[in-house]
Amino acid sequence: MSSPTGSARLRPVDVEPRAGFCIWLRYEDGVEGEIDLSDVAGRGVFAAWLDRGFFEDVRIGELGEIAWRNEIDLCPEALYLEITGKSPEDIWPGLRERSCSA
Repeated sequence: MSSPTGSARLRPVDVEPRAGFCIWLRYEDGVEGEIDLSDVAGRGVFAAWLDRGFFEDVRIGELGEIAWRNEIDLCPEALYLEITGKSPEDIWPGLRERSCSA
């Protein structure tokens, strides 16, 4: 589902590792902020982040995902929602109109 203002709106343009397990992101629409990922660091596939060099190798992938090598990637839309505090319905108003009833 695309954004009403275009899919570029939620496209990250810059990412930087920060202290601990935080990353800083900036999106094409100017939204920027820091995300603390320490709640998942060290668990499952995120154990790779315990190697600081691996964590600092964060980049924006081909499809806009926030990626660490070819092993871990995070959804840029979910991170945008966390930074802005918005709900999916705030970004994609058409979600309000959908219903799962038969």
